[in-house]
Amino acid sequence: MSTVVSDAQEKIRATRGRAPNVFRYGEWVPMKEYPENEPVDFAIVGTGCGGSVLAAQLAEAGYSVVAFDAGAFYRPLEDFASDEREQEKLYWLEERISGGEHPIELGSNNSGQAVGGSTVHFQMVALRFRPEWFKSRSNFGYGHDWPVDWREMWHYYAKAEDAMKIAGPIRYPWGPKRGRYPYREHELSASALVLARGAEAMGVKWCATPTASLSAPRGEAPPCVYRGFCKIGCATNAKQSMLVTYVPKALKKGAEIRDLAMVGKIETGPDGRATGVHYHRQGEWRFQKAKNVVVSGYSIETPRLLLNSASPQHPDGLANSSGQVGKNLMVHLNDAVWGIMEEEIRWYKGPPSLAVCEHWNYEDEGKDFFGGYSFMSQGPLPTDFATSLVSNEGVFGHELRKWMSHYNHMAGLKMVGETMPQEENRVELSDETNEIGLPIPKVTFSYCDNDKKMANHAREFQGEMLRAAGAKSLYNTSSTAHLMGGCRMGDDPGSSVVNAAGRSWDIDNLFVCDGSLFPTAGGVNPSMTIVANSLRIADRIIEMGKRGELH
Repeated sequence: MSTVVSDAQEKIRATRGRAPNVFRYGEWVPMKEYPENEPVDFAIVGTGCGGSVLAAQLAEAGYSVVAFDAGAFYRPLEDFASDEREQEKLYWLEERISGGEHPIELGSNNSGQAVGGSTVHFQMVALRFRPEWFKSRSNFGYGHDWPVDWREMWHYYAKAEDAMKIAGPIRYPWGPKRGRYPYREHELSASALVLARGAEAMGVKWCATPTASLSAPRGEAPPCVYRGFCKIGCATNAKQSMLVTYVPKALKKGAEIRDLAMVGKIETGPDGRATGVHYHRQGEWRFQKAKNVVVSGYSIETPRLLLNSASPQHPDGLANSSGQVGKNLMVHLNDAVWGIMEEEIRWYKGPPSLAVCEHWNYEDEGKDFFGGYSFMSQGPLPTDFATSLVSNEGVFGHELRKWMSHYNHMAGLKMVGETMPQEENRVELSDETNEIGLPIPKVTFSYCDNDKKMANHAREFQGEMLRAAGAKSLYNTSSTAHLMGGCRMGDDPGSSVVNAAGRSWDIDNLFVCDGSLFPTAGGVNPSMTIVANSLRIADRIIEMGKRGELH
């Protein structure tokens, strides 16, 4: 089996071999290099919303940090193209086995392989969890409570939004009162106005979506030019991904970003504690000594690494005395309703999700399901839309061309819906190995009855709203997005993998910091919750260090 690698990525592998200097808002940030044979304070595996945030905060606190990423360290102005096929280099396309009653489509819609993780190609939706969700078991009777108070998370949401200069409305219409977003909201696209028109016709609230895309200049980074290629990597640096926010901050504060480095195993000593990481780079296996190890590989790679690091002291994998590593994998329902509008929409212009409705996240009456969902306006690029037509409608040839002829008059609404945590939805190691000898992860997923009820409810409501906005010839597509769970945090060592600080119950110098920590999925895009939670965990770790609780 082989890894799928683009020509552009091969070129980068041949010419760089390590992360380059990075240009951040008018300033060149040099790369620091740490020796492998001397233990760094923290080895961090992954540079997405979890790892890059933690690397930046810990380096700022004076710790020596090396952050590893299996992907390349891209420079958007040089390496990104306005071409859907070319930009597939940003996705995690290594083989994974996906099964269960409802197998998850893996790759472009839920993981990334680049420094900055999936934020390099995320659609920039920057929403907060409803406060009551952090205690979903106590408040609503489903899922598991988070080991953190919503007020603490609210504090860190604000810090994350400021760091990423989120563009949003003056008054957000749902949830507790919050301060103004750092940047003004974006002008609404025609597809966003379709949602607005439908929501007003149905008497429900809507607003401009808070997004991690600049609506005004930031240093030498320009504002969004509404070119519409957000999902495949912003070539102008208007997108405030980890690649242009926390990664450069980490470098400036003295961290090293080691790109094209696939970590395959965490080494543990005779005492069972972590001693460093084995990683594959430039055709050979290498070892980095570390005093502490943080796993931030997201909900498939984090369990995969912990399970593959089994040792005599930890025969079932690291941090797995509870048996919960890899279990309770969650996704977001991402079903959509599409229709043809009389007027020209040209929905590819601008960020794809510029209007949002959270009505069914905050309204509890009239539901026949637990949890909630939001939905947003849509603006898919042509290849993405055509692929969706083929997979959902089964159209080819002349029929596909007929559908695509309506492209500039199409509008759509797509949900982000909470699925329930279920132990049988899980990540395991298969017996098959990849080209560097690592077990290929096996992912098993099936919807429960609650998930199906939510999807049906959303399809009906979104369809009604599109019709109210004037859409005709409606049809539905089904999909999933995002990954959460697999290493749940909690207060009980018997039912969780780590505590509220992301620290393993079993190994005191092993931490997890990414979306795999989520006890529940919530009905909004997870990126801002991962960033906020990572900022919170960073502060917890720094406080541990001050109290002498780190080694």
